[in-house]
Amino acid sequence: METDMAGRPKDISPKSHFRGYANPGPMVPGQGNDPDLTIGEDETLDVLCGHFRIFQLKKGHRYSTDDILTAWYGTSWCPRAETMLDLGSGIGTVAMVAAWRLPGARVVTVEAQSESVALARKSVRWNGLADRFEIREGDFRDPSVIGVEEKFDLVLGSPPYFPLGSGVVGDHPQKVACRFELRGTIDDYCQTAADHLQTGGTFACVFPVTPSEQAGRVTAAAQKAGLTIVRQRPIVLREEEPPLLGVFVMMRRCDLPDTMHDRTWREPPLIIRQADGEIHPEYAAVKLSFGFPP
Repeated sequence: METDMAGRPKDISPKSHFRGYANPGPMVPGQGNDPDLTIGEDETLDVLCGHFRIFQLKKGHRYSTDDILTAWYGTSWCPRAETMLDLGSGIGTVAMVAAWRLPGARVVTVEAQSESVALARKSVRWNGLADRFEIREGDFRDPSVIGVEEKFDLVLGSPPYFPLGSGVVGDHPQKVACRFELRGTIDDYCQTAADHLQTGGTFACVFPVTPSEQAGRVTAAAQKAGLTIVRQRPIVLREEEPPLLGVFVMMRRCDLPDTMHDRTWREPPLIIRQADGEIHPEYAAVKLSFGFPP
């Protein structure tokens, strides 16, 4: 049983409020009578959006602002999607937030790490999403994992950011694959998205914009895959600091008029925290939009 910091049993049943915030969206089944949905000794069960919760390893990869922003930005600029594909889906964060925002969409996720796949499957069952999700274990670059004929209205991706050997690897193998390019680069994400976008479909991803070489990699990957970055927004983690990340929305160049082939709308930065450490008012409003308390 999960306990709080004082060692008392933690109530993990769905509640109408969380930290004074009225949780929107559908109630979820939770554990119910499923013995496989107990919280393992090395796991936590955490609030994700609305009543959705997510299983995570205590010492492994845990979901971050990057993942949330990918789902938010993608669903904001593709508000109608019947089918979604999440590449390198990890523990399922991006896909589940997107599914919460687009309740009519069916979702396919692809993840190579067995440990992450197992956690995602637990979270999907906990949140009552099993009839909408197909979780595939494998490398999305393998043509047998995603059929040539499979097309999606919205493709999402939170790629690893760095080439292997370019930084400190980390203390858990699950973290390594989330940070470093073991099985694919931003080029692979863009190409796979382009190959599986429905006509007029949208690809959304997150990637570093500092140093400038990283931002250049996104632009080059999009061009190589025949995609146009339709809009992008830098993310400032703390006010008065330079943006470290950016979120991007892309479409196939062949689906756009000639005048849009090389046109990108660059939005002003989204600031996560103010200089005093408080949540920025705009990000507080963004959090409300995906069912999380400000």
